[in-house]
Amino acid sequence: MGYVEIAARLLVGTVFVVALAGKVSSGRAYHAFAASLRQMRVLPERAVPAATAGSVAAEVAVVVLLALPLRWAAAAGFVVAAGLFAVFAAAIAASLRGGNRAPCRCFGASSTPLGRGHIVRNAVLIAIALAGLVAAAGGGAIEPAGAFVAGGAGLVAGILVTAYDDLAALLS
Repeated sequence: MGYVEIAARLLVGTVFVVALAGKVSSGRAYHAFAASLRQMRVLPERAVPAATAGSVAAEVAVVVLLALPLRWAAAAGFVVAAGLFAVFAAAIAASLRGGNRAPCRCFGASSTPLGRGHIVRNAVLIAIALAGLVAAAGGGAIEPAGAFVAGGAGLVAGILVTAYDDLAALLS
């Protein structure tokens, strides 16, 4: 189970590092993320600043928890990550039900409108976070070579997840 935990840590951690970079790399990026929340029309206007800051704070927490070499921290990071992915999926679903296809600002500036694929991506990420949680609880012996392969696989998968919109555009 240790290799699943390592792969999940790197995958989920990469997703949140890229998401954070897209949101906090500049004041302009942060305000664009807040504007995208407004465009989704799933929150009252007065809640947008708190939701923007709360999202960033929770993403920072996930990154820090998953980076700590402690099983309890990984477990907490996976729980927070799964919760965030669920909230993101629910917000996207609510936005789509309202006929709104605002651009996805999941990983920074993007002109790709929200769609069902974003909900599916978040559902898959929830499953990965939960698999990481189970693996973190299970423990197990880890060989360095296996850890390297698992970490590399998680990192590559995380990069592919963050490039989902671009990859989907290329394939369509």
